[in-house]
This record gives sequence, structure tokens and C-alpha cells, in this order.
Amino acid sequence: MSSISIGAQTNIAFKDSLESITKRVYEYKNNGDYEKALSDIEKGLQLAASSDNIESIVDFYNLSARLNIQYKKPINPGIYLKEAREVLSLYKYNDGRALTAILEAYLAAKDQDKTKAYTLINEALEAVDYNDKSLLNSVLFYEGLTHNELGEYNKAKSIFQKMIPPDHKYERQFLSAASQLVLANIYAKDSNYESAGILLDNVLRIAARQKFPRILLGTNLLKYQIANKKEDYYAALLYYKKADSIKEKYFGADILRKQNEAAHTNEAQFLNNVIARMSQDEIEQQQKVNISKLTSVLSSALLIIISLLTISLYRNNQIKFKTNDLLLKKNKELQIAKEDAEKAMRAKGQFLSTVSHELRTPLYAVTGLTHLLLEEDPKASQKEHLKSLKFSGEYLLDFINDILQINKIDANKLVAEKLIFDFNKTLEDVIYSLRQTAKENKNVIIINIDENIPKKLIGDPLKLSQILINLVGNALKFTENGKVIVNAKLLNSDKGRYKIHFEVNDEGIGISEEMQQNIFESFSQGSIQINRKYGGTGLGLTIVRSLLSLFNSDINVKSEIGMGSSFYFSLEFTTPDPSEIIEVGSEDLEEAILKDLYFLIVEDNKINQVITKKMLAKKGINCDVADNGYDAIKLAKENTYDLILMDIHMPGISGLKATEEIRKFDKNIPIIALTALTIDESTDDFFSYGCNDIITKPFKPDLFYKIIGTSILKTTNQV
Repeated sequence: MSSISIGAQTNIAFKDSLESITKRVYEYKNNGDYEKALSDIEKGLQLAASSDNIESIVDFYNLSARLNIQYKKPINPGIYLKEAREVLSLYKYNDGRALTAILEAYLAAKDQDKTKAYTLINEALEAVDYNDKSLLNSVLFYEGLTHNELGEYNKAKSIFQKMIPPDHKYERQFLSAASQLVLANIYAKDSNYESAGILLDNVLRIAARQKFPRILLGTNLLKYQIANKKEDYYAALLYYKKADSIKEKYFGADILRKQNEAAHTNEAQFLNNVIARMSQDEIEQQQKVNISKLTSVLSSALLIIISLLTISLYRNNQIKFKTNDLLLKKNKELQIAKEDAEKAMRAKGQFLSTVSHELRTPLYAVTGLTHLLLEEDPKASQKEHLKSLKFSGEYLLDFINDILQINKIDANKLVAEKLIFDFNKTLEDVIYSLRQTAKENKNVIIINIDENIPKKLIGDPLKLSQILINLVGNALKFTENGKVIVNAKLLNSDKGRYKIHFEVNDEGIGISEEMQQNIFESFSQGSIQINRKYGGTGLGLTIVRSLLSLFNSDINVKSEIGMGSSFYFSLEFTTPDPSEIIEVGSEDLEEAILKDLYFLIVEDNKINQVITKKMLAKKGINCDVADNGYDAIKLAKENTYDLILMDIHMPGISGLKATEEIRKFDKNIPIIALTALTIDESTDDFFSYGCNDIITKPFKPDLFYKIIGTSILKTTNQV
């Protein structure tokens, strides 16, 4: 019993020793001390070899390759990876195989061997343990570098964006800085200097704090290149001097000479060890041949060899059985984890669908009743409030949509629309909707629009409104008895493309330099005291940044405590062809098309029935109402309607099933789906069941009448 305890203690001490060596290697590697890192790798290999720790041997081979790749030494890192492969061919160690394969992929990419690089990437991703965050982030980092070497910058950018912030046992800060530096290089290649600059400022803070000289050198060189391209030669000179100072301190001629000598010495020693091992293997092989010759004469020797082979086969089978049992266990665990993940995704999808539908339905009542009240000639004082309520209701609907689909932004599934809109009116509507908020804190909102900006532009007015409402709303919340100024300035224009700079300035409490790094994170509000005093969820700036990413833009901030804040960003728009600008038809023309028509409204919600019926009555349309799909089918058979507005989610049979039944006896009547569309529904389903068009509740009244009028005109032209 005592001997087992002593052995266990020795093993623990041995592991602790390997752990401390590994930790030091990462520190020396990233802090610029190449020779110490190389020396400790040698110590680690000797210690691992002395106790046959195969996994640690592979890990130190991979570390040798990474060290020489990172320092761009004039030796071949592949020799260490080749030796790692030799060990892995005899021993199953998936973590080591994953890292070896991804490093080989990077070297193949540097040789522009795309086919080999992709084969090795797939091998690495198959072998990696996704629960081991340190290993996973190392593999992702070199996968991103591999795509970058192959010129596949979008793939590289996607990988680095997903892994930031990285998680690693030994070099989390280094991977964070290195990943952002590569991202900044990619942005700089696309001339997106604003995004590159934000990343480089962050990299400088990390690298300076953690003392990463190679990162500091690369960051200042890139800042120098960007400043040169911007023709800011004074800044370029400063960055060049900083880079030159870092290069002289950490990578001067004498230092590089010593490092290269150490690298060549290590390479020679490593190759000598490999040759010695191969010679020993050859000697052992020759000895086996000699023994084999003797066995032809000596039967006793033959029996011994057979016995040894039997024992070897038995041990191999035992190892194989243990490996198979382990694989079966891991497969079961992976299957359970996969099923749990699928259940969670289904639950999330169902939750989002339910929330989406339940929020849209009451919003239909809010926006619909507001429109009807505006149509009934309210007092001037009431009209102002109703207009604000109408705009806010419409904004709230789309705001809810983006909150519910924020995961689509991360998955690159949400896209920016390209619509013709009135630029001045869009900004004025934003300011109008926040007038009451401004009054509460005795603030004044000032809007300055560059007169050179065209009135009509092509872009996404809704997302622009959401961005500005969040920024202006924040400014008003943190400002009292002051001014909030919204500036829209034309930066440049070329062949119908207009780049506009937006800036929201306030005279509020300001933001500390430290907190400026966190305010764009979800649910971040600077401090508990600020949260208690001013309230809010802290999602506004997160949504702004997510929305701007759809336009390849980003949000920036300048602020000082007590001196107010300035949030700014730039967006690019195009101008429409004059023939594309179609003004909405006059109400007289609209009423002439719709007057005296006979519609069927299929809707189970009583409030929605009243709202829809009143809106149609405003245009002189007569209506019947069906509470469910069965009544709708019956009324459609008994009467001749000009159009059917069909709700989809109803008790009994759904609106889609009712549409399918109506199409069996009436192929021509226009049927428009009037529904609170859920997250998981596809518009293709509506058309496959026989719907002619879709109106999503809540809707804007002018769009509602336009879609109905278009459907009526199409039917009239067909007849």
C-alpha cells in the first residue's frame, strides 16, 4: 500500500514539473525570449522521455514548431511536426494530432498548397476536443492564419471574429491580441481603416500591458502603413519610429544572430537525435535478423520468440479493447450531448416563435387604433401625441424583431434592405418620436443635415432609425438641461454612391476611458450606480454595433467624464434612378380603385376584426367577417367576394388549410395572408397553399392599402 502511495506522489510531482515547464515556455515564447523558450522545451522533452510520457513529447514537438513559426526562424518547423507524426502513428493521442495537423496545414498554406491545407484542416477539426477550450482556440487561431495565407480573407475574418475573446490556459491574452492584429490587417486590405484602427488600439493596450514585443512591432508597423495610405505622414513617422525602437530593443542584429545560432544548434542536435534513434532502430532490426537466423538452428530460441510474439499480441489486443471501450463511451457521450443541444435549439426556436407572435398581436391593435384615431380628425394637441405613438409603435415592432433575431445577426442571416427612402424625413421622424423624452430632462434636440445630401437615397431606413433612436435615446437619458446634437455630413460622393458621417453629441455625464471598452457589451451600463439612477437594459449599444456590422461599419466613441460624449459612425448609400422614384398614388385614385368592393375578413381576434373592418370602411369597402376557417370556406361558397384577407393562426383549421379548400372551387379570387408571422415560418408555404400575397401584422396603413390595391388591379387586368 505504501509503495502505491509513493508512486502516486512521484507521478503528481512529475506532472507538476511538466506543467511548470510548459507554462514558462508560453511566457518566454510570447514575451520575446526565444532562447529561454527553446531551452525549456529541451528540458521538457528530456523529462517527458525519461518517464515515457508520450503525450507530453508530442506537445513539446508541436511547441517547437510553433516557436519557430512565430519567430520566423530560418529552419524548417516541419522536422518537429514530422517527428510528432512518427510518435502519433504508434500512439493514439487526438489532442496532439489536432494541433500537429493544423500546424502542417498552415505550413502547406504558406507553400500555397491549398488541397493539402484543406485536407489537414479537416483532420484537425475531426480530432479536436471541442470541450477543451485551450486546444480549440489554438486550432481555430492557426486555421484562421491558414485561410489568411491562402488569401481567403472572409473565411479568416469569420473565424477570428468567432473566437474573440479566446479562452486559453496559458496564452489567452496573446491569442486575443494576435487574432485582432490579423483582423486589423484584413480590414486594412479592404481599406476599412476605421475598423482596423479600433482593433489596433485594443491590441496596443493588451500588448503593452502583457509585454508582447512581436505584437507591438506588428501593430506599430500596420499603423504606420495605414497612416501612409491616409497621407498622414506625421503620424506615420511616429509609428515608424516606435516600430524601429521596438525592433532595435527586441529584434536587433545581435539578438537575431544569437537566436538564429540557437535555432540552428537546436535543429542540428534534434536531427542528430533522430539519426541516432534511426541507427539504434537499424541495429535492433539487424539483431532481430540475426536472431531469426539462429532460430532456424535452435528450436529453443524459436519457442522463446513465439512466446514473446504471443505476449506482444496479447498486450496489443488489450490496448485495442481498452481503446474501443473508450471510443464507445465517448461516442455515447457525444450522442447524448448532440441530442441535448438539438432539444435546446428546438426549445429556443419554439420560444422565439411564441414570443414573436404574442408580441405582434397586441401591437397590431396599438398601431391600428392609432391610425384610425389619426383618421378621425383629432385635436392638434392630440394629433402630435398620436403621431409619436404611431411612429413608436412601428419602431417597437421592428425593434422586437431584431431582438428576437439577434442570433441571425451573429449567423450572418439578417441582411440590410435596399429601399428608396426620404433621408430628411427619416431623421426628422426619429427626432420627433423622442421629443417627449427630451422634455422630461429639459433637453433640446438639434439636427444638422448637410444640404449636399440627396433627399432620396437607397438604403435601409428602418435600421438607420433603430441605430439613431438608440444613440439619441441614450444621449437624452444621460443629459439634463442640455443639448443633444445630431449631425449628418456628406464625406464624399462618387458615381451615385454617397458616404455619410453621422455623429450624436451630448452634454451628459460622460464615460471613463476604462468603461469605453465595455459599453458595447450586452447588459453593460458602466456601473451599478448608473444602472440604478438611469435604468435601462444595457442592450442599446450592443444592438447598434450589431446593426452597423450589417453595413460593414462600426460605432466609435469619444468621451470624458463630465464633458459629454460623442458617438459616431459612417454609412454608404446610393441614389435611385429618377424613373424608380414612384410617389404613392393620391387618396382619390386609391378610393376609386377600392370603393364599393366586397371583402371577406377571416380573423378570430375581435379587436383585430374591428380594426381591419374600420380601415377598409374608410376606403368605402364592404366586409363580411368569419371567426374561423370553417366559416370562411362556407361564406366563400355562398358569396362572390372581390378579395379575402386570411388570418393564419386560428382555432380549428389554420388559414393555410382554409385557403387550400377555397382554391378547390375558386381559383381566381385574390387571397392575402394577414398574419403575425412567426420566426420559424417560411413565406414559400403561404404561396404553395394558394395565397397571392402576404401582409404582416402589424402593418403600415399605406402599405396595407397598396398591397390590396395591387392585388385588385392584377385580378382586373387578368379578367
